[in-house]
Amino acid sequence: MGTITTGSFAKALWPGVNRWYGMKYNEYRPEWPEIFDKNTSTKAFEEEIGVTGFGLAQVKTEGASIAYDDMEQGFVSRYTHITYALGFIVTQEMFDDNLYMEIGLRRAQSLAFSIRQTKEVVAANVLNRAFNNAYTFGDGLELCSELHVNKSGGTWANELDTAADLSEASLEQACIDIAGFSNDRGLQIKVLPKKLIIPADLEFEAARILKSIQQPGTANNDINAMRVLGKIPQGYCVNHYLTDTDAWFIKTDIPDGMKLFQRKPMTFATDNDFDSTNAKFRSSERYSVGASDVRGVFGSPGA
Repeated sequence: MGTITTGSFAKALWPGVNRWYGMKYNEYRPEWPEIFDKNTSTKAFEEEIGVTGFGLAQVKTEGASIAYDDMEQGFVSRYTHITYALGFIVTQEMFDDNLYMEIGLRRAQSLAFSIRQTKEVVAANVLNRAFNNAYTFGDGLELCSELHVNKSGGTWANELDTAADLSEASLEQACIDIAGFSNDRGLQIKVLPKKLIIPADLEFEAARILKSIQQPGTANNDINAMRVLGKIPQGYCVNHYLTDTDAWFIKTDIPDGMKLFQRKPMTFATDNDFDSTNAKFRSSERYSVGASDVRGVFGSPGA
């Protein structure tokens, strides 16, 4: 158990320190909302269950009975809420003898920063593990796969047939593939690309692809089809917590795709230990992240 004692901050007991640094930095605005739609929860876990629709209508011959179809429960996605917490302890002597009040304030700020950073890392890990078959979703496969299965049979993909780095061609192919999405009975559904999600390493390439007036990377006077057609209407967003420098993702407009369930917001509390008189400070937050309908995202791990 870490305890901050007078030995931990010996300089705080003496005058003459001009400034303490390293406990307060600028930080990025929250980035997880760019990926996940926020929901609230009042239970230990949340389950979201797919439903298969009906198939195509059948020809009814004169005098014959019509064909009847079944609708059934689809894949189940469970969000089990997890509590993330961190704290620190300050001895009574350190609390009494500290000459610099800003140290105490910045400790609390640093603790809140750690809780916020944890949420960003936990959320980004859903994409960081998108191609890892050790982390599976409703159909028993990883988030992005070429072999997602329909409850009623058949497969579909939410990643490129051949993994590719971010480029005009690969992004166009991703949009084509998304346009070909079908429901669990294999019927065509309207799914549109919404936002490109990239690590910081791909920001310049994304800007050239999406914002160029003419076709990027050529001397031709062709139009930039991605821009003219408005294929990625919300542009791109950089997520600084993605660990693969060439992986990229597209968030689609599927209504029940990437989700974060907030069970309990961040809280901060203090207490004193009766026997030691040490002061205790803690912060915690409880939530879960994942995906219900994995059609909510399309990805490529890069070449």
